[in-house]
Amino acid sequence: MRFKNKSRNPTTIRCYPGRRCSFSVLLWSLVSCLLLLNLYCFIFEKNAPHGGAHLHINQHQHFREVEEVEEDNIQMPPPRKRSARAAKRKPKRPTTLIEEFLDESSQLRHVFFPGQRTAIDPRRSSNDTYYYYPGRMWLDTEGNPIQVHGGGILHDQRTKMYYWYGEYKDGPTYHAHKNGAARGGRNGGTCLEYCVIKMCHKGLKVDIIGVGCYSSKDLWTWKNEGIVLAAEEHNETHDLYKLNVLERPKVIYNEKTGKYVMWMHIDDTNYTKASTGVAISDLPTGPFNYLYSKRPHGYESRDMTLFKDDDDVAYLVYSSEDNSELHIGPLNEEYMDVTQSMRRILVGQHREAPALFKHEGTYYMITSGCTGWVPNEALAHAAESIMGPWETIGNPCIGGNKVFRETTFFAQSTFVLPLPELHGSFIFMADRWNPADLKDSRYVWLPLRVSGPVDQPLQYNFGFPLWSRVSVYWHKRWRLPYRWQEIN
Repeated sequence: MRFKNKSRNPTTIRCYPGRRCSFSVLLWSLVSCLLLLNLYCFIFEKNAPHGGAHLHINQHQHFREVEEVEEDNIQMPPPRKRSARAAKRKPKRPTTLIEEFLDESSQLRHVFFPGQRTAIDPRRSSNDTYYYYPGRMWLDTEGNPIQVHGGGILHDQRTKMYYWYGEYKDGPTYHAHKNGAARGGRNGGTCLEYCVIKMCHKGLKVDIIGVGCYSSKDLWTWKNEGIVLAAEEHNETHDLYKLNVLERPKVIYNEKTGKYVMWMHIDDTNYTKASTGVAISDLPTGPFNYLYSKRPHGYESRDMTLFKDDDDVAYLVYSSEDNSELHIGPLNEEYMDVTQSMRRILVGQHREAPALFKHEGTYYMITSGCTGWVPNEALAHAAESIMGPWETIGNPCIGGNKVFRETTFFAQSTFVLPLPELHGSFIFMADRWNPADLKDSRYVWLPLRVSGPVDQPLQYNFGFPLWSRVSVYWHKRWRLPYRWQEIN
């Protein structure tokens, strides 16, 4: 580059050998490019569907917000007064936060199960609109508590609606029998497994009412669509007889048959049937016609879920062998039965409540331990093939405090909902079971992100995997990005 004296010649720069170009021309060219870029951005912003440019910018802000680690230190209440004689006879040991959670007379009860005054209420216009409050009571459009425990969500492409299915538990909780297994939402395994922690509830029960369904366009305002699969009141031989067990219903849609197919855990009051049940419907809002129950692949089945892959092949995942392992296998083309193909995964790890999802070709799953109504530590797992092998990649929970992370925020996994418009983002859905009053169990929805390196080495191979970490972030209050409700 060579500059000449300003008084003799205009300032020039060499563009390439043999030719020169004016500095002012180059400057104006640069300005023109910036103007064209600005015009393009304006046109893109104007024509992008649902304000796409604003949403794109808002996504980055949303990611920063949800990935901020939020602490939550709960102060333990002072010890209750005891007589001098009682204190001398048996010294009082400090209670744990988990014991306080399970104690319905605890002074911290309002922390884990806030009252109706703080409920999420879509009928009330306020600054809290579209905000999720994990653990708070959640009301439907009629002002009643939502009843879809242990459930999952179907996004129906035909109606452009979300449908939330789950156990409708709007009935009294009582002890079915003195020596029975815990039931009503967390099941499987032996009583010894449930009593890993001292506070253990046996024989807790809510009669089957049926499978509830709620519809929404924005994942926050939910309309009650009623009972889409009802209990059998009088026929004691029927799988859906009210004294039996119906848990963890999941629904998927079959494009080939045009049917909505529901799978669920079916059991008797003693948890010896250990089967799956199947029902179908022509509409997402039912009614569903119950078909039959069976032990898939000839094995007992308790906690279960469904997963529909990108190629429309659907899979059943269920806890088996006294909850010591999970089984996974594809369904047939109609989604109404399993095929002969099945793999045993996480053998000997005693995991239940599977919630499976997929990101960038890798399969992920979150599971819980087997401790009855007592909350425990979640674990994330990953696999390159859905049939395995599956690797355990650590506890996904971030934030709160140590006890929060070791108890999955006092909840248990049930479903992971993909958010295709927010790359790498999902909603982690869990149940905060209330053993004293199962119908008052709460929902814990939290942001889940797949990004960053995992923090646990591979089990079957040396070193760390190439896939990303699964992170569930604790927030007392959070929401999806601005204008999310207009995307769909």
